[in-house]
Amino acid sequence: MDAPPSQENCLPFVRVAGYLEAMQLNAPRIVEADMEQGFLLLTDLGSEQYLDRLRSDPDAADTLYSAAIDALLKMQRRGEAYQSILPPYDEKLLRFEMSLFHDWLCGTHLNIEFSDDEERAWQVCCDVLVENALGQPQVFVHRDYHSRNLMVMADSNPGILDFQDAVEGPFTYDLVSLLKDCYIHWPAGRVRQWALDYYQNLSDKTRKQVNEPRFMRYFELMGVQRQLKAAGIFCRLNHRDGKSAYLADVPRTLEYIVDVGPRYAELDFVANLIRDRILPAWGNAG
Repeated sequence: MDAPPSQENCLPFVRVAGYLEAMQLNAPRIVEADMEQGFLLLTDLGSEQYLDRLRSDPDAADTLYSAAIDALLKMQRRGEAYQSILPPYDEKLLRFEMSLFHDWLCGTHLNIEFSDDEERAWQVCCDVLVENALGQPQVFVHRDYHSRNLMVMADSNPGILDFQDAVEGPFTYDLVSLLKDCYIHWPAGRVRQWALDYYQNLSDKTRKQVNEPRFMRYFELMGVQRQLKAAGIFCRLNHRDGKSAYLADVPRTLEYIVDVGPRYAELDFVANLIRDRILPAWGNAG
């Protein structure tokens, strides 16, 4: 890894790599490090992303997701020893992430301006999503646990990458990143079953604290927060960084919100905005 110190700080990557190694998860190991110059020598996890395998062999999905969920449960259980020393996934960060959708997708990309009433409705949606995130059991969160950051391995599957932004946060965040992936879509019934497979493997204590309907609410609303963030980031990557390829992933990302919208009246504003204004306009603007 070549990460010039003037542009990137390697320390979070090195620290979290150490935590994952201690948890006996399959992440790159630090062989040698020159922090002053930003060079790291890492063990290699190969070149086949989950996304590659899932596209070429969709029948492998159950096996791959089962392994990824097992690794996630292990990260959350063993990560209890480290989560309190990670940055918190707090209200400020949650709200900033959702502002990316408001500012970069609606504002910069589509030139949508909210009226005063719409701004109030938007803030109500954000309040609901923040409350949902902060009210959940808090765990070690990878924060980008999806098909482009998981590698297909012959042993100790999956290999786990891109973990430097780990935080202490909601227990459904990584699960929804995995199952409602911005880069590949699965039928809602299949996603629900994988989510319930995870739920059934939680500790008895957690399942007594969070019943199944409450878990599914946590999961689905956490997805809305993440999808707003991701869609905003994709637009920011286009306008600020000149990376336009991610725009193709925005409709898939936003469709998840449209799908769950009818089940949550408190999200009517944002679900209707996406369904009625943003997605119809996307073909022209994107």
